[in-house]
Amino acid sequence: MLYHLLYPLKSVFGGFNVFRYITFRTIFAMLTALAIMLIIGGWGIRKLKELQIGQYIREDGPQSHFNKAGTPTMGGLMIIFAMLVTSLLWGDLSNAYIWLFCLVALGFGFIGFLDDYLKVIKKHNRGLTGREKLLGQSVVALVVSVCLYYMPGFATTLTVPFFKDIQPELQWYFIPLAVFIIVGTANAVNLTDGLDGLAIGPVVIAAGVYMIFAYLAGNIRISNYLQIPYIRGVGEVAIFLGALIGAGMGFLWFNAYPAQVFMGDVGALALGGVLGTVALATKQEILLIVVGGLFVVEALSVILQVGFFKATNGRRIFRMAPLHHHFELKGWPEPKVIVRFWIMAIVLGLLSLSALKLR
Repeated sequence: MLYHLLYPLKSVFGGFNVFRYITFRTIFAMLTALAIMLIIGGWGIRKLKELQIGQYIREDGPQSHFNKAGTPTMGGLMIIFAMLVTSLLWGDLSNAYIWLFCLVALGFGFIGFLDDYLKVIKKHNRGLTGREKLLGQSVVALVVSVCLYYMPGFATTLTVPFFKDIQPELQWYFIPLAVFIIVGTANAVNLTDGLDGLAIGPVVIAAGVYMIFAYLAGNIRISNYLQIPYIRGVGEVAIFLGALIGAGMGFLWFNAYPAQVFMGDVGALALGGVLGTVALATKQEILLIVVGGLFVVEALSVILQVGFFKATNGRRIFRMAPLHHHFELKGWPEPKVIVRFWIMAIVLGLLSLSALKLR
């Protein structure tokens, strides 16, 4: 498909030999997805406004958030569109990983869409029940985990960062662990999506880190040198993640403070599901705790707050959970919370990359 579209530029692209290189296609996947988002972003926001698909604010949330009510939501549909179109355009369609990640994005995106749609219909900030969302996510994650388990050349060993000789064999136990990681990551990203640009920034950073991991794990020479597992075909995932990064940057153009659009559950769950799956596909599952450390902290703040509240009959650890609301209520301006959380995500990403050389 891409060959025919760019045939007039054959001499520019050196007889299309460059299309063999994952690095070339990853860069252009980023640029393509970014361009698509910038082109459709304004139109998409206008359509969401026409359809009156606006954000509903939780009643017990910070008072400063009430002026966000009515801001167009479900912008994640645009992210998914740009990401999938770009991946199919620049990716190798004979590679099973490309289709698997499309399945993840569509499956989790559909659950998020149902949740967002019910909120619009009910005109309330509650959509699907927690049990319904968890069940749907678990079914999608189970299908993805089984596909990974039977993927040709995929090993079910567990990679331990900094101790590269320790690789326990999980066998079929890999499947429930994979379901837990995918579902947990999806919900952690969803919990983080509470301020303008707060979630998409760390998602792009984490995707960038795993894009490097995917490229290295898919190259037999580099993976052997770095003593990380070689996974045949997983290098193509770098194109998908490049598309995610480009779409994420394009979305941030409109989602930056003050946000013109929110991604909604349709975007947060889809992107979180992709991050959880890529951690499994690249055999860097444990390192996800560091790469996505910001999402882990946000999720833990909710778990600790709810548990402590029930155990102590109403006492709280934080002023409000997730953690970003705690800092808001302490008096931090919203942009300061956002940028500082981004800085934390960058630091965690750099620490994660250091695991490539440390043994």
